[in-house]
Amino acid sequence: MPVSPPPHTSDPWIRRFRPRPEADVRLVCFPHAGGSASYFHPLAQSPTLLPDTEVLAVQYPGRQDRRRERLLDGVPEMADLVTEALAAFDDDRPLAFFGHSMGAVLAFEVAQRLREGAGGEPRALFVSGRRAPSLYRRGTVHLLNDADLVGELRRAGGTDPRFLDDEELLAEIIPVVRNDYRAVELYQWTPTSPLSCPITALVGDRDPQAPVADVEAWRQHTDGPFDLNVFSGGHFYLNTHQRGVADVITEGLKALAGSAQRPATARGNAR
Repeated sequence: MPVSPPPHTSDPWIRRFRPRPEADVRLVCFPHAGGSASYFHPLAQSPTLLPDTEVLAVQYPGRQDRRRERLLDGVPEMADLVTEALAAFDDDRPLAFFGHSMGAVLAFEVAQRLREGAGGEPRALFVSGRRAPSLYRRGTVHLLNDADLVGELRRAGGTDPRFLDDEELLAEIIPVVRNDYRAVELYQWTPTSPLSCPITALVGDRDPQAPVADVEAWRQHTDGPFDLNVFSGGHFYLNTHQRGVADVITEGLKALAGSAQRPATARGNAR
């Protein structure tokens, strides 16, 4: 796999694509299965993102500059280690999380761990392209043979086709993708009380992995405000709606300072 830009932190788990030492809030981004921190580099550079937002991205083991490290095949273990890594950013600036697909589950699990610790949960949680944790369905993509797994990646559209056509790169990609799919497909949420932070859900209207109704069920996982944003597209709708996604995040972060107690809403706007 290509090597990501040099990290701006010494921790292997965290990439700092938009350093803002004076930032009021830090947005931590969690990649999808098979994804890497560099997927969020365009979001970090978005001109519509609030200028006082520092963007961090999680880099999972087994890919890019961490490609020689042991793969982690369980969401709970990954969540424990990300939570430890974020302890280095335990200062007065609040955290907000954005996770896509598997990253949404991982962001949610880290949020729960932070709530149980001294730092408290994030100020906002943005979940994208993933059904609510309470809707468990055991997946089987991780059981596919290599050819069918590559076909699944082509249909999902989140992997550069050039990588899938390169046998050498493919040999590195397949074990990572299969491992991540196993982790998220075998993941089962342990019921706990809802978060108190706002949850903003985003989804493509033609996403076969995350039907809109299943994504809307995230409202059950917070006692705070809930917002649903539906974009045109499939599982990787955000590839073609980068500005729209940045706008949703910006509005959500503005709300942190604007109104701590606004009523829960759900918007079904096709963008």
